Amino acid sequence: MDFDKDENITFDTSKGVKVVSTFDGMGIREDLLRGLYSYGFEKPSAIQQRAIVPITSGRDVIAQAQSGTGKTSMISLALCQMLDTNTREVQALVLSPTRELATQTEKTALALGNFMSVQVHACIGGRSIGEDIRKLDHGVHIVSGTPGRVFDMIKRRNLRTRNIKALILDEADEMLNKGFKEQIYDVYRYLPPETQVVLVSATLPQEVLEMTTKFMTDPVRILVKRDELTLEGIKQFFVAVEKEEWKFDTLCDLYDTLTITQAVIFCNTKRKVDWLTDKMRQNNFTVSSMHGDMPQKERDAIMGEFRGGTTRVLITTDVWARGIDVQQVSLVINYDLPNNRENYIHRIGRSGRYGRKGVAINFVKADDVRILRDIEQYYSTQIDEMPMNVADLI
Repeated sequence: MDFDKDENITFDTSKGVKVVSTFDGMGIREDLLRGLYSYGFEKPSAIQQRAIVPITSGRDVIAQAQSGTGKTSMISLALCQMLDTNTREVQALVLSPTRELATQTEKTALALGNFMSVQVHACIGGRSIGEDIRKLDHGVHIVSGTPGRVFDMIKRRNLRTRNIKALILDEADEMLNKGFKEQIYDVYRYLPPETQVVLVSATLPQEVLEMTTKFMTDPVRILVKRDELTLEGIKQFFVAVEKEEWKFDTLCDLYDTLTITQAVIFCNTKRKVDWLTDKMRQNNFTVSSMHGDMPQKERDAIMGEFRGGTTRVLITTDVWARGIDVQQVSLVINYDLPNNRENYIHRIGRSGRYGRKGVAINFVKADDVRILRDIEQYYSTQIDEMPMNVADLI
């Protein structure tokens, strides 16, 4: 994992954010360092060099950095460092917008905390409530979950909050969006008044930052300039399609390119995902698909297959746009352009993880050109027409 090129993060230097360039220099406990190195980490990324120490020292932190720079592992690492493993009480709560992301955080924390026998549990909708109750009653240190199920467990008094020291909102702008905002406040009300709050995301719009004054105390702000957000290693292209129907033929033409590694294809609605999946299969292309209306067991199985590489092309909605890390993905196709600018960054950030190369291809109808130009301008980036030899770039 090569992090030597600094990701030009801009800081609020008045708060004096210190840069610690090695994990050893962060005062991390021995058994956690072992977990870290055996997980394959060598050197902290730019965001990790700046945010881990303020988090572990108990400060409220707002951390923003590009997709694929190790934010999830940064959260897991900092929380493990802060735990008292002598007691089986919940000491940290991580809230995520999707079940897949909550599960991924659970797995990362378990892996990093492997040698300190840290207990982590993902509380997510769609899974057995009985299992949640059993796990929580047995005692865990970190709960990673989605707001609805977590609040349910707090109300049932199975998730005891009195020892919680830290609340982390992962993909914070999504979490403070209309859909989740109420639920977050519901959970927050049950936490001890001095709970440390950490916000993490690749995109933090101004209105979200303004909202933080309500529940954060003098936060350390570690923010990236917007024009440094589009990921360096990801080449972005567009294909002009005159009609909606042409998108399908274009996708079929690209299929061989998709399967060179692994690809994610984004559509804007669940119905479109189902439609495109059926149509691809009717034409004898092997694809898998996933969206929020599927039963959780099915979502888990598809995730497992895609992570393991048995399926190579995944058609999905924005449920997959945020935080999901599958290393082999090097191509993202926006079959539909996303409904908002933020999700564009999150979607294309599924490729080129951890500084690897990636390619993003946008299917653009005449009335989409304006949206694409807007995205280009907003992130000061360039999206060119797709070249014939696109396969060579992957």
